[in-house]
Amino acid sequence: MTPEIPIESFEVYATGLDHPECLAFDRRGDLWCGSEAGIIHRISPDKRVTPVANLGSYCAGVAFSPVDEALFVCNPTNGVVRVEASGEYSVFAAKVGEQKIICANYGLFDSKGNYYVTDSGLWKKNNGFLLRFTPDGKGEILAGPFGYANGLALTADEKFLFMVESNTDRVFRFEIRADGTVSAPEVYVENCGRFPDGLTLDAEGNLYACCYASDEIWRINPAREKTLFAWDRWAIHLGSPTNMAFGGENMDELYVANLARWHVTKAKVGRKGQPLANQKVKTPLKPRPSAL
Repeated sequence: MTPEIPIESFEVYATGLDHPECLAFDRRGDLWCGSEAGIIHRISPDKRVTPVANLGSYCAGVAFSPVDEALFVCNPTNGVVRVEASGEYSVFAAKVGEQKIICANYGLFDSKGNYYVTDSGLWKKNNGFLLRFTPDGKGEILAGPFGYANGLALTADEKFLFMVESNTDRVFRFEIRADGTVSAPEVYVENCGRFPDGLTLDAEGNLYACCYASDEIWRINPAREKTLFAWDRWAIHLGSPTNMAFGGENMDELYVANLARWHVTKAKVGRKGQPLANQKVKTPLKPRPSAL
């Protein structure tokens, strides 16, 4: 199958990042990502890389709160860690009720400040869960158990939530009900590459899944038809891609974290991305403090 866009469309955006796993844009247009060693980096539009905090252990998913601009980091050693722009950080959640979070992997926010996060559990132990925390920090288990629960994406109307189950190469879809509960998981797409990991949506409702084990990105349209969007046979510009984010001046550039490499890559893709909850906030930006 010929990819929708050639791998030559991708270029290195920033390097020296020690196996980046996930990334997210703040409202200023700076790109933030975590690393295997635990360092949180901020990357400015001129590609300048600045270390902001060091959590001391592997960093997975990152997401900005639309409420107060804090960065929430999935850190399997500690659970979910809240990182301030100053570099100060604290553990936001290590448990849900009495249940310990085994492997916090990926989180995202809705417009009300609710934080959805996957606990992947242990590989092939079928002990992964979908969790949600309210802005006041109260957590609950929404669904599970699953296999290796992973990337998430929320539709623009916030009525449906997508979740990857990496060990089965599937993506589930949940309906979010008015009372905050979710429906039973529906299989949205199967055989989605090898080890799908991160998800993102464009403004047209197309879902993108990047695949850690097959160095590719798949696009799934609203009719659930799959298209091979991009593939790197050399695993350089897409080297075990784990997560993606739309950004750029026109929101038409796709940025990719490559866990097997030391860089974030980007490509103009001819479609605009769906803004995330923090990118939709219109209140004035606070002055940025100096990093620690």
